[in-house]
Amino acid sequence: MHSNRLALYSQRMAAVTLVFMVAMMVVNAVAWLYPEAASRYGLGFALTERQLSSLPEEALRLTGWQCLGGILLTSIPLLALAVGLTNLRRLFKHYAQGQYFSTAAAVYLGNAGRAVALWVLLDFICEPFLSLLVTIYAPVGQRLLTFSITAPSFVALFLAACIAIIARILFQASEVDSENRTFV
Repeated sequence: MHSNRLALYSQRMAAVTLVFMVAMMVVNAVAWLYPEAASRYGLGFALTERQLSSLPEEALRLTGWQCLGGILLTSIPLLALAVGLTNLRRLFKHYAQGQYFSTAAAVYLGNAGRAVALWVLLDFICEPFLSLLVTIYAPVGQRLLTFSITAPSFVALFLAACIAIIARILFQASEVDSENRTFV
């Protein structure tokens, strides 16, 4: 592929990544502010969608502090994912400048992989607190404490491991490239 086209694609991906990060946080907040609509249309990401879709229609009438708590608790894992996307965005910007074999690119890629793994871990940790929060006013016997490990979680962890290994390979390649440039 021509390097100018690759630079253009990298710039576009950096912009799309930024839009996705903002949209992800906004959709998450909107899902908690309008849980009936979120449940009906499947809005939300991972933890938000799992919690809201599991509640009966009458339980979707959350108090203001429950909505705020839901936004905050579900934003914790999403912030970890946003950090990963920020590193991915920086990686695309490096690629747009033609810096393919730089140690910075390897670091950004490695940070993105670690952030995805952290996202999965935080999603797992925040879920029980969130389930208690949304069912706190339910009658005794109907309150929930949920934990879940889903197939997408395993896929995300596998991809995070792959990204971390590729980042290490890129780091080694950048060192070899740097050594080769000093000999020339």
